[in-house]
Amino acid sequence: MTTPLPGQPVRGSSSGRPIMALLDLLGRRWSLRVLWELNQGPTTFRELQARCEGLSPSVLNTRLGELRQALLVENGDAGYRLTDDGAELVRRCLPLAEWAANWADRLPTPEK
Repeated sequence: MTTPLPGQPVRGSSSGRPIMALLDLLGRRWSLRVLWELNQGPTTFRELQARCEGLSPSVLNTRLGELRQALLVENGDAGYRLTDDGAELVRRCLPLAEWAANWADRLPTPEK
């Protein structure tokens, strides 16, 4: 599978529109979690895998490769970190996280 990028057909759309490429990239298993964890600061591959409990090394390697190709993540001396574009994307997701927390508070508590 190739990294979804603007100007190319992606899953669910052949238009090449940037929003469709972004939604395909972020909709891939673990992509959002990796970005969210990297928002806490630079980290090594192993530390990142530990933060994302249950994430296999092969899937993490694939996601990091895609996120690096999309210029959202980079690998430097301190480990993997968000690029400026990656950090901006996460900042723009924060209102969605706030909405989700408020929504969760309004839902009935699940019965066990």
